[in-house]
Amino acid sequence: MIEVKKNNFFLNEEVNTFLKNIIKNKSLANGYIFYGSDGLGKKQTALQFIKEIFKQSSPSENVEDRIANNNHPDFLIIEPDSLVASKSSRSFDLEKTIKSGSEIIKIAQIRNIKTFLSQKSINSEKKIVLIIDAHLLNEAASNCLLKTLEEPSNGIFILLTSQLNLLLDTIISRCQIVRFRSFSSKQIKSILKKYLDTSKLNINTKLKFEDLINSANGSPNQLLKNIEIWNDISDEILNKLGSPIKNSLEILEISKSISEKLEIFQQISLVNLIQTIWWRKTKNIGLVKKLENLKYLLRKNIQPRLAWEITFLKISMEDT
Repeated sequence: MIEVKKNNFFLNEEVNTFLKNIIKNKSLANGYIFYGSDGLGKKQTALQFIKEIFKQSSPSENVEDRIANNNHPDFLIIEPDSLVASKSSRSFDLEKTIKSGSEIIKIAQIRNIKTFLSQKSINSEKKIVLIIDAHLLNEAASNCLLKTLEEPSNGIFILLTSQLNLLLDTIISRCQIVRFRSFSSKQIKSILKKYLDTSKLNINTKLKFEDLINSANGSPNQLLKNIEIWNDISDEILNKLGSPIKNSLEILEISKSISEKLEIFQQISLVNLIQTIWWRKTKNIGLVKKLENLKYLLRKNIQPRLAWEITFLKISMEDT
């Protein structure tokens, strides 16, 4: 694992300052939507925000540990069903469930919020509900949440999402949106220098650091995950993917190797890297779109080997 110098590496400092001012001015809203790409620190910032809210009511209580251990009586966290069921001690197992396409937040989980809010607060003025990946609410759960937001209660809602367009407009209208913006390549480099010992980063020599940064989509968190994932990918595979492949036999061979040797979450990460490298070399937007569709198929786990073969064959027929 990559060693981080400071525990608050993944906090979004700009947003965190904004939230501190809300607490200082005692201007808390009933609902917030933390919106931005994956890996920008939405969950870490939300947890810090929640801790600070609780500290106002109970400054002497050990809020940090209770939130970290998820045993605070006035705090409820809602996560997608398959994510809850399949959590593992390995960080990449968590990544696999997030990208599997099978997770969902069900109405029973939202009904549990009503039960939670109906009980009197124990250690704080208000109860807080944190909903992870709120865009995974199914239709029934979304409507149930909307009714809960409309009813007067003693709760504060914080919804995390990377896909604001999938939330009901009526839910969005009842919450304050807190935008998490992607970092520039220059900012990511600065963050890595500040929080990490970059001399100890084990980066596969076949990879260009600039490509790694660009493929992270403005997320330092995602960059670290990518480095760890790509270091597990063999040189045999990486050596063949420096440029679009033209030979049909090579396409079939590399597709077979990728689908047999890599987990789905590794395959998706590999596509991100290929997109960055091939775009730098070809500037072909059609190629990028085909690779984007490949990621969609992989997330749905639709015949991965066939998905790779078809995508590479389509690209090989283009003049790149």
